[in-house]
Amino acid sequence: MSNIKKGSCLCGQVQFEVIGDFENFILCHCKYCQKDTGSAHGANLFSTRAELKWITGEDWVTSFNLSGTEHSKSFCRNCGAALPNIQMEGKLLVVPAGSLDEDLTLKPMAHIFMKSKANWETDLESIKKFDYLP
Repeated sequence: MSNIKKGSCLCGQVQFEVIGDFENFILCHCKYCQKDTGSAHGANLFSTRAELKWITGEDWVTSFNLSGTEHSKSFCRNCGAALPNIQMEGKLLVVPAGSLDEDLTLKPMAHIFMKSKANWETDLESIKKFDYLP
């Protein structure tokens, strides 16, 4: 039986399945990923073999391709949550790790574009940690 991962957007309007395995899990610190996540980095899963199947809400999915770059993002047009997309002329499935509804066994394999990482992204292990909003 194939490995199947379920995912959705924040509002639940869009639901999907990924059938197959991810080959890479990368944390990208480029300025584009910082801008489109509003965070220190993007966390994306990549596969050249897995299949994306939209369960509900495919018509709510919007894609944005940053002109003059390879940067692409898909998201729910209702809630703005990041969603999977197909890149490189249909050869690469890119899935935002946070869009999955279940735990991953795969761990990130690399940080990329560290030269442009956020200047505040240092010594994060030393700051206070809370299980809930303090």
